[in-house]
Order: sequence, then structure tokens, then C-alpha cells
Amino acid sequence: MTTTEERPHFVSLGMFIIDEFEYLDEDATFPCYWLATRLTICDVPIQIGGGGTYASIGARIWLPAKNVGMIIDRGVDFPQWIQERLDSYGPSMWLFRDHADRVTTRALNSYRGDLRGFRYLVPRIRITPRDLAGTPLARPTTLHFICSPSRALEIISEVREESDWNPITIYEPIPDRCVPEELPALRQVLPAVSILSPNAEEALALLSMPSDVSRSTVEEAALKFLEYGVGKDGEGSVIIRSGALGAYVTNRHERGQWIPAFWSDNPEKVVDVTGAGNAFLGGLGAGLLLAKKNVYEAALYATVSASFIIEQEGLPRISSDRWNDDSPQRRLEHLQEKMRH
Repeated sequence: MTTTEERPHFVSLGMFIIDEFEYLDEDATFPCYWLATRLTICDVPIQIGGGGTYASIGARIWLPAKNVGMIIDRGVDFPQWIQERLDSYGPSMWLFRDHADRVTTRALNSYRGDLRGFRYLVPRIRITPRDLAGTPLARPTTLHFICSPSRALEIISEVREESDWNPITIYEPIPDRCVPEELPALRQVLPAVSILSPNAEEALALLSMPSDVSRSTVEEAALKFLEYGVGKDGEGSVIIRSGALGAYVTNRHERGQWIPAFWSDNPEKVVDVTGAGNAFLGGLGAGLLLAKKNVYEAALYATVSASFIIEQEGLPRISSDRWNDDSPQRRLEHLQEKMRH
């Protein structure tokens, strides 16, 4: 049996994806592709993608590589530059499963004006708690998963198969299944979820609320989720990630609190928000350890993690303990000071 000391703290069941891109004009003509060669008519590289990848990096910003992990299904086409980039964060955090009969999971992101489309180009390989058994990632203290409410029920069922494993569970509903039809399944799984964290649009869609995102509508949605009973005996928390508005954090015992977006006073620093929500939840998982399970303090760590993701396209750079040539601890202290005033 894996002892508590040997367990990783944060493991994501999210996937690793190689992202390709297609840009269309308003009439859906003249596409520009980012292809596997890394060179296109736009001369722009493919990107490392996947919610699990970004969540793991969000946790890695705060924790040693040995305390963070995820499974990566590595196909025959896996680019060397991606391998080197992942290794720069600490090789021990990635558990590779090699596949000699298929390529790495890829997805196409299509952009037309402000509209974004997403579709898989390769069949997905889903990761479940059973895949962690017998590996260095077995029985983590915090488990993050991104999926539909229906599949979340299956994940929780597998967690319960392991005796004496009661992880903190951070559930991030997948965007395209945040529909009213999934609400019954969500209500069924909520008692087994420590922290529920949709973004604002997803929360409102699940609850069939008007799509107007404001502080009042977000707070109303969070209250409804609490009433449905998040966590064992209703002891869980709801965090609704709301972009430039920040994140709303609440539970049954403390007054809800808004955590401001880190770059709210400096919006020109925001280059690409892709993966920011995933990284937020990875940072949250790390923060729960470092802040001794105080979810409000943990959300400050989460916000700092997201701040490093949105400063560039793709993942942030690491050098020693600095990310993008800055200190996470400095940003945390800045945010803590901001919250005091």
C-alpha cells in the first residue's frame, strides 16, 4: 500500500492534448492552419494543450515536481520539443504511457471572429482513478477531474473502490456538458465533491439561469449549488471562476468572498486566457496544502497560478524557482496585501 508520505499531493485526471489551430475570416474562408510540422503559412507552432496539463502546471508553480502528477499518453508522433519543454518542469511529474499504434491525442481549435470551435482530431484516451493504481501517482491527497457530471459519477465510484482513500476532490465540469439535462447527475455527484468549480457561463447554463454574468448572478448560482449539498454533509465549497470579475468563493460556514483577478488593474498583461481556469484549480490544489485547507487562502494561490498562464500563448517558462522571470511568492504577497485594503 502507498503510504501518505509517498503519495503525490495533486494529480489531475485531465488529458494532455497537442493543440492545432485554424483561423477563419468572418465568412469562414481563407483558413490558416497550425499543423504537426510546426510550420504553416502563418509560421506559428502548435501548442501544448489539455486541461490536465495546465492544471498540473498550476500546481507545479507552488509544489516540487515530485508532489504533482498526471498521465500523458504519448503517441508515435510526439515532438521532441514538447518532450523537452515538459521535462523542464520536472520529469518526475509526468507518467508517460507509450502507444506504438497511434498518434498523440490532438484537437483543432477554430476561430472565426470572437467565436471558437473545438473538436478532437484523434479519439480520446480517457484517464480514470483505476489508471493510477500501481503507479507513482496512486492515491493522491488531491484529485482533479474535468468531465461531464455523468462521468464524474463514474470517477467517484472508482475512488470509492480504494479502501482508506478519501482525497480532496476538485471537480471542473467540462464546458460542452454544462447543460440543464446534466443537472440531475450533478446533484447526485455533489455530495462526493469537495470543491465544485465551473466558470460563470457554465454555472449559469447548468442552472438554466439568464446568461448575463454579473457579481449578483454568480453569487446566486453559487448559493444554489451550496443548497444542492456540495461535499460530505454539505461541507464542501463552490468556486465560480468569472474571468475579469475574479473568482467567487463560498461555503456554508463563511461569507462568500470575491478574489480579484491578478491582472485586473493591468489588463494589457493578458495575452491568452487558454488554460487559465485549469491552472487556477491546480494552484488551488497546491494552496489547500500550503494554506492548511483554508479554501479562501488557497484561492489566492490559485489566482497567482492563473496569472502566469495568461501572460503568453502556451505555458509559462520556469527557471529555478522563478516563473516568467518573476516570483510566485512575490505575487502572492502582493495579492494578500491587495485583499487587506
